[in-house]
Amino acid sequence: MSQKSLMAPTSTGSARNWRNWSGSVACTPQNFAHPSTIEELRKLVLQASTAGGQVRVVGAGHSFTPLVQTNDILISLDNWQGIEHVEKVDERQDIVTVRAGTKLSTLGKLLHEHGLAQENLGDIDVQSIAGAISTGTHGTGIQFGSIATQVVGLTLLTAQGEELECSPEKHPDIFKAAQVSLGSLGILTHIKLRTVPSKRLHYRSHRESLESCLEHLESYKQENSHFEFYWLPHTKWVQTKFANETEAAPNAGSLWSTINQVALENGLYWLLSEACRLFPRLTPTISRISAMGISPVDEVDYSHLIFATPRWVRFQEMEYNIPAEHFTTVLAEVRRCIEKHNFEVHFPIECRFVRGDDIWLSPAYQRDSAYIAVHMYRGMRYKDYFQAIEEIYQHYQGRPHWGKMHTLTAEQLASLYPCWEDFKRIRTQLDPQGLFLNDYLRVLFGVPPASV
Repeated sequence: MSQKSLMAPTSTGSARNWRNWSGSVACTPQNFAHPSTIEELRKLVLQASTAGGQVRVVGAGHSFTPLVQTNDILISLDNWQGIEHVEKVDERQDIVTVRAGTKLSTLGKLLHEHGLAQENLGDIDVQSIAGAISTGTHGTGIQFGSIATQVVGLTLLTAQGEELECSPEKHPDIFKAAQVSLGSLGILTHIKLRTVPSKRLHYRSHRESLESCLEHLESYKQENSHFEFYWLPHTKWVQTKFANETEAAPNAGSLWSTINQVALENGLYWLLSEACRLFPRLTPTISRISAMGISPVDEVDYSHLIFATPRWVRFQEMEYNIPAEHFTTVLAEVRRCIEKHNFEVHFPIECRFVRGDDIWLSPAYQRDSAYIAVHMYRGMRYKDYFQAIEEIYQHYQGRPHWGKMHTLTAEQLASLYPCWEDFKRIRTQLDPQGLFLNDYLRVLFGVPPASV
């Protein structure tokens, strides 16, 4: 197998001004670097360390929080993409070594070329694999954990410029900390992923009443590999989505499917969203129109193509992890809250389900979980809405998705994560000077401001 066949196409960028996807975070780094080798990356780290500077690494900018905001050195790994090695374990599993900057969309294509796939993904695939695991990004399905649970080994470039390999057998504590680390331990350079044979999924979606969906919730979760639903505020309707493995031949990519995804789900929805931004009182009506526009879908395709959908309409988002047993109670309170305050929101409430894990800073740590996400169209007022919903989440031991908006303090987070202090110990051990911390992360971890 040639090295050329394993490498992914790369993209470059040179602009100094940086802004995240939603527009909620911006910065002007002194150096926006795009290294293409480990030596170039090491040189940047050592230069910053010597100068007492700060280094943050950006993937696709799909986090809504200031995780990578810096006016010092911002590093993109867009020029560090591709698969470097494939190791067959058995007929049902291969271990794939991936460069950390590899975008999920590119990774899906490369894995498919080798007859492989990731066992589960979220509904957006533009993120880098490093960014996805570092923030606890997840898909849905009670048999599956977050993307970070697919990681069986990783390599960190430390503040000292050393490459540190970690796994359950080698530096196991660092490994558990690094699986979801917010990029605060070092720079991920390589990630070893447990993969499965390439698979096709039968995807079905339809409109259903919220009452019916909740009535069948347990059977939907138990009888489908991947199940999620979206409730349309100010209506009684949800869009339910089911995906299951199949041997059937792919039939996706039809003209109607393309029109539905591009013209309706993005183009028309953008027009409706603009109407809500200009005339917020229209939001209940437009939410009802959106609910009536939900059309049934029944198609088969390879998993990496089924999981991800185009997201062109930009928004702000807050998502919390809730213990699975509290899901219906929390959703009912969210619904009452929206009705009580008459919040002007037309974006659906997204509900997904994930298996618990043992990763220290994973929101699903030691509990089977439900994720409930609220969104607001970019340019519309969201703070009062998010604050009211966040208060509900907090009553039920809610843990925020690390890449989504939240207001929790270091003290509150410490009470939610049993291994919080263990993580902080590892972080201090690997990066005592805080090279990989920005102002936001210092507050989040309760680390004093850097001395001037």
